[in-house]
Amino acid sequence: MGGRPRDPNLDGLRTFITAYRSVLPYDATGSNPAARLTIDLAAGDEFLNILNAKAAADWLTAANPVLDYANATVPNGQPVASDAVTNWQQHVTGRTNVNPPIPPLAPAKVTVAVRVVLGSTPQPECNNFSSSLQNSTGNFVQSIAPAGAGASPGMLGYMFWGVEAQAPTTCEGGVGVGARNYNLRIPMPPLRQQ
Repeated sequence: MGGRPRDPNLDGLRTFITAYRSVLPYDATGSNPAARLTIDLAAGDEFLNILNAKAAADWLTAANPVLDYANATVPNGQPVASDAVTNWQQHVTGRTNVNPPIPPLAPAKVTVAVRVVLGSTPQPECNNFSSSLQNSTGNFVQSIAPAGAGASPGMLGYMFWGVEAQAPTTCEGGVGVGARNYNLRIPMPPLRQQ
C-alpha cells in the first residue's frame, strides 16, 4: 500500500494472493501454518476504504475465503479503550456511507493490534496486563457479535506491535500474563471460519 491509501494497487495484491495460493492453498484446518495469509487493514474502516471494501467483499468471505484474517492495525499512538473498540467495531459492522461501501467482516476474520512499545516507552501491553488494552477490551474482543457476516461471536484476538521501537527484553508482564489469562494455545489451533 505504501503511499497509495486512496488508490491501492489492487491488481498487484490480487496477483500476489493468487500466486501465493497457487503454491500454498487456503487451509481451513490450520495444519500448515505457512498457508496462513493475512492482510493488515486500517485501525478502523475510516482509512484505506478501497482496500477494506475489497478485502471484506472478496478475500475474507466465509463462502470462498482467500485470506485467513485481517488485522486491524494500530493507530498513531496507543488509543484509549473506547477509541480502540470504536475502530474495531467498524470492521465487524462495515460502512455503507462510503464509496465503495465496506461490507461487514465476520468477527472470526478479524484480529486487533495494540502497541507493546510507543517510541522507547513500554506500554501496559508489555509490562502491566491489569492496566492494558488487552485487559480492558478483552470482553469486547471475545464476545462481539456478528453484524451481517459470520456466525460465531468473538474476534480472533490481539496482535502486538513493537516495530519502530526499542522493545524491552521481555513483555512477560503484559503479553505473557494476557496469554495465560486468556488460555492461549500454542501452537495456534485451526481458526474459526465463521
